[in-house]
Amino acid sequence: MRCALSRTLEGAAITYPPADFLIMVGASQENRQPRPGDPMTEIDTKPRVKVSTKTERPRLHKVILVNDDYTPREFVVTVLKAEFRMSEDQAYRVMMTAHRRGACVVAVYARDIAETKATRATEAGRSKGYPLMFTTEPEE
Repeated sequence: MRCALSRTLEGAAITYPPADFLIMVGASQENRQPRPGDPMTEIDTKPRVKVSTKTERPRLHKVILVNDDYTPREFVVTVLKAEFRMSEDQAYRVMMTAHRRGACVVAVYARDIAETKATRATEAGRSKGYPLMFTTEPEE
């Protein structure tokens, strides 16, 4: 079926759409014969590759309380409550675990947060003259 509209524009007859356009659109890609000079035969097509980037979760680090024989227990509990936002009971249990075993994991954070909290807690002990020590290490 071929449909063309004729229109006169300033004395010239124009047919819409051009006749060869209807042939190209109407023919399927499999049975369409390429013609010399046809712009469709010169196009190099490649499949699109969808690239998706996945953001990886940051590695977590443990904040570890290292026991010493000089820092008072009450002060350790105060630092744990202030810096790590622990309740009185949680802070006491962490302090006693570090006292019995020599060290205790206080919390697990992203690396920069863990290092900041460990540094601030250690500095709180040093400011009062105690050898209180918090360290960080990567979590497995």
